[in-house]
Amino acid sequence: MSETIPLDKLAKVYRKIRTRIQELTTEYETQVEGLKATQQEVSNAIKDMMLKAGSKTVRTDEGTIILSQKTRYSTHDWDAFKSFVLEHQVLDLFEKRIAQTNMKQFLEENPGVVPPGLNSDSEYAITVRKPTSK
Repeated sequence: MSETIPLDKLAKVYRKIRTRIQELTTEYETQVEGLKATQQEVSNAIKDMMLKAGSKTVRTDEGTIILSQKTRYSTHDWDAFKSFVLEHQVLDLFEKRIAQTNMKQFLEENPGVVPPGLNSDSEYAITVRKPTSK
């Protein structure tokens, strides 16, 4: 079917769809931000009440509320942290994902050298840009 429709028409339709998706996404994100802000206010009120009461769990008719403490770790000195990891041989302190840009660069700079177990998946994609004014 698309073979009979000129590419300029398909590009126009593609751009219109992309624009509408962007409009809907902006609407959605605006509404979700408002809901999340309200939800955060409710969450803070619940936390304050539970901390004041010294409760970790409260059963209500609308559900059980559980107060838990989450800790997140980060570093401001990656070089020192990497040295620590190597010194103590604790590579599991890193998350298991590959830095895509760094891997691409490594493979380009080291043709024929492929880490064991490395998988790759490539696919074609199109980009449609607005026409430039002449």
